[in-house]
Amino acid sequence: MTKSFRLHPQLEQDCIPLGRFELCRLLMMNDSLYPWFILVPEKPDVTEIYQLSKEDQILLIEESSFLAKNLSELFLADKMNIGAIGNMVPQLHVHHIVRYKTDKVWPAAIWGKTEKIPYTEKQISDKKILVKNQLKGRLHPWTATGET
Repeated sequence: MTKSFRLHPQLEQDCIPLGRFELCRLLMMNDSLYPWFILVPEKPDVTEIYQLSKEDQILLIEESSFLAKNLSELFLADKMNIGAIGNMVPQLHVHHIVRYKTDKVWPAAIWGKTEKIPYTEKQISDKKILVKNQLKGRLHPWTATGET
């Protein structure tokens, strides 16, 4: 019997689902201080990129590059911070954080520097529309959660 994929509970708690690519779910971190998105490959029991098949490694890099380019253009980033840390949440997930030279902690990493400020419902709705329009054609609904 094949084990099915399940999103880590911490990611479920901290993030807003936006949709999915061929390999990865796309989440938005519920922190209005930064445009912050997370790709999660839908593969069970994977904690490291090298554990993916060669084909999935390539697909992850393609999806990550596509996302980073589009986020950078959409939000006029000074820099895209991309990383798969996994110290707190072992499930493989790749952060894509839009950074500005004017943000509160530039040039330091954002982790642990400020308290998160959750989005309002209106901000969530607006950001979903903005990002989905930017990624249309590649981003698909995430039907497992009723996301459309």
